[in-house]
Amino acid sequence: MRNRFEKAQVVIGSLLFGVALLAVFWVGLSRFAFPPTQGTLHLPGLDGPVTVYRDGYGIPHIYAATAHDLFFAQGYLHAQDRFWQMDTWRHIGRGRLAEMFGESQVETDAFLRTLGWERLAEQEFADLPAEDKAILQAYADGVNAYLKDHTGAALSLEYVVLGLTNPDYRPAPWRPTDTLVWAKVMAWDLRSNMKAEIQRAILLGTLTPEQVADLFPEYPFDRHPVIVPELSGQAHGTSAPVAAPDFVHLRPLFETVSQHFAAVDAWTGPTGAGVGSNNWVIAGSRTATGMPFLANDPHLSAQIPSIWYEVGLHCEQKTPDCLYELNGFSFAGAPGVVIGHNDRIAWGFTNVGSDVADLYIEKINPENPYQYEVNGQWVDMEVRREVLQVAGGEPVELEVRLTRHGPIISDTYGKLKDFAEKAGVEVPQHYAIALRWTALQPSRTIHAILAIDRAQNWEEFRQAVALFDVPAQNMVYADVEGHIGYQTPGLIPIRRQGHDGTLPVPGWTDDYEWQGFIPFDELPHVFDPPKGYIATANNAVVGPDYLYPITKDWDYGYRAQRIVDLIEAAPAPVDAAYIARMQMDNYDASAAFLVPLLQQVDLQDEHLRQRRALFDGWDFQMDMDSASAALYAAFWNHLLADTFRDELPEKYWPEGGSRWFEVVYRLVQRPDSPWWDDKNTPAVETRDDILRRAFAEAVDELEARFGPDPRRWAWGKMHTLTLRNQTLGKSGIAPIEALFNRGPYPTSGSGSIINATSWDARKGYEVSWLPSMRMIVDLSDLSRSLTIHTTGESGHAYHPHYVDMTDMWRLGQYHPMLWTRAQVEAAAETVLRLEP
Repeated sequence: MRNRFEKAQVVIGSLLFGVALLAVFWVGLSRFAFPPTQGTLHLPGLDGPVTVYRDGYGIPHIYAATAHDLFFAQGYLHAQDRFWQMDTWRHIGRGRLAEMFGESQVETDAFLRTLGWERLAEQEFADLPAEDKAILQAYADGVNAYLKDHTGAALSLEYVVLGLTNPDYRPAPWRPTDTLVWAKVMAWDLRSNMKAEIQRAILLGTLTPEQVADLFPEYPFDRHPVIVPELSGQAHGTSAPVAAPDFVHLRPLFETVSQHFAAVDAWTGPTGAGVGSNNWVIAGSRTATGMPFLANDPHLSAQIPSIWYEVGLHCEQKTPDCLYELNGFSFAGAPGVVIGHNDRIAWGFTNVGSDVADLYIEKINPENPYQYEVNGQWVDMEVRREVLQVAGGEPVELEVRLTRHGPIISDTYGKLKDFAEKAGVEVPQHYAIALRWTALQPSRTIHAILAIDRAQNWEEFRQAVALFDVPAQNMVYADVEGHIGYQTPGLIPIRRQGHDGTLPVPGWTDDYEWQGFIPFDELPHVFDPPKGYIATANNAVVGPDYLYPITKDWDYGYRAQRIVDLIEAAPAPVDAAYIARMQMDNYDASAAFLVPLLQQVDLQDEHLRQRRALFDGWDFQMDMDSASAALYAAFWNHLLADTFRDELPEKYWPEGGSRWFEVVYRLVQRPDSPWWDDKNTPAVETRDDILRRAFAEAVDELEARFGPDPRRWAWGKMHTLTLRNQTLGKSGIAPIEALFNRGPYPTSGSGSIINATSWDARKGYEVSWLPSMRMIVDLSDLSRSLTIHTTGESGHAYHPHYVDMTDMWRLGQYHPMLWTRAQVEAAAETVLRLEP
């Protein structure tokens, strides 16, 4: 027996030693990709010398004499630190994932090629001004200068892993249009109400219009703020219901579309109630410095590396040939700064969520699948044929059909029959769904970003953002002269009377056609408002009597109300420390109306009454060390499940965002509403029955998870962040995932609060969406500005700057946004010279 035990110990020890050696091997291999940040490099293509200072976080500040060299160097550095991310993003945008990852991505590629972003990018590049073309080319030349001398392990550890399944893959040189297709991917990530439009259509197959209205309530204009309340006028549209074919009959087509969307979301990050953002700007009349502060924290899906790459871009001297003096956040894959400041102005984004897409139900000629009906006549479609290259497999031919509204997206993969069988209904083969979306026409977004980077005042800023076609953003502004402002840009369609954009509509008649776009000068904007601040959080931009409908699917304003309340209630002139506390505010407005109601419910069980006492004196802050927050989150989760899951398809169970805040807020005022009744029991439940049940289930869950002592309960033990590589980090192969993913990290916050570390109630408490960075710009002294993002500058696993900001981010800490050259040089830990 002892011999067996000793032999087993030897075998286990050998296995552990082998695993340790393998781990050391992979860690060591990753170091081949760590780029040089010190010394001198000679790069063909530069016009003159460039100096790159990196601080203790690895954040580069680039100094160059010409715009060409500045953006050449930015491309070189992006490739140094993030090329795998860049390479993946361009393959998404071009619909060429199967070329990297094989047959499993053919269907995703088919949908992406159907959207046609690659062709659009070619058109956009051809239409750009010569100056912007030169910048994109300089950037691409910088990327390619790095690729010239780096392949495989020297480029990134991911290429070594990819080589195990696709040994022939070699990254192609970077092209200017690779930058433009990435802009399309971001437009997809911030797309409008397409998901809600499909969901409404499917739910109308099983619910009454009144029930659907309960689940998609109007924005609470009487309770929550509007960004630009001054604007009003005679509305052009109406909220009259759309007359459309039977949605039960068409459900399989909508399910097809929904699956296509989900396939892309698997790569770009999930969309949902947590995808939003906060920004606000406060005038000097309210601040301790007498000058504005601008704050921004965009909410995007959790990922590693971060979507953002922090950078300083500095012309050695500002001249007509080199107009850039910038600091802020860029996308790896694109030149310039997307969010940040230059030497005169600062700006920030949140998503408007404007309704810029419609699903059109097209009648297809049953005798000819390449014709569709327009006003009683059969019209020929445009047909485009694509070839999908597949790593390790044969090419796949794809046929794309386009109508006047856009591509047909309901039968890209030819699987309508399967959906019909699952749904149990006969699908009429002469119907299809076409997508009209502003991102499926040439746009000028990269032109706008570079123009914003150069803008020196409000007038130039507005001229620049007038070019920002897609996606529509809430853009806040501040400048060193003390002004603040707000502008909605973007192509926002004007629909015909009776079409409110909330449901799919008939495509065979002109009754639902777009009538153009809202003129830029009539889009919402405000400059130096008397109240001294502007706050946006994806809430309603304008009131219901604004001249043009923008959307009916705003965020419901709980975050926006809290931001306004904190600005209005500031106990002293606002400073950067107060804004930092605002960005980390964990106040849950749903708890503020539900907990007092729960405390009034008669609980017969003494044990439950003791547990409910955890809410006594609780300030509704979802702090990571709070037992009250943990109990409330579990209660909210069970309340949503117990109230709605018996009546909704599993795919549309509540995820718990701001819409569900508003649904429940209205529902608790109707204690006998049929929604409270659990259809799975013979009894007829009321509101208090469900509140009581959900609370008991929450207590059971926490006691099972952490034990009976509430002192061991903590929200951060449940609400954790795992940062996943968007590609290999989701491979399903644990050792590979362990190479690239990091976490879990205990995290404060929750959904639809300012510190929006959102979670999906259908899946658990793990963070899905988060403030992807936080920025506070001090217009009295730009060198005192502060920021942080979620991971680190490097995209290389095991690099010191791979995840060195994460703890700071989750604990509400910041680092300085270095600005003056003296400040940059004093903080520099490395200096890299790039020479011709």
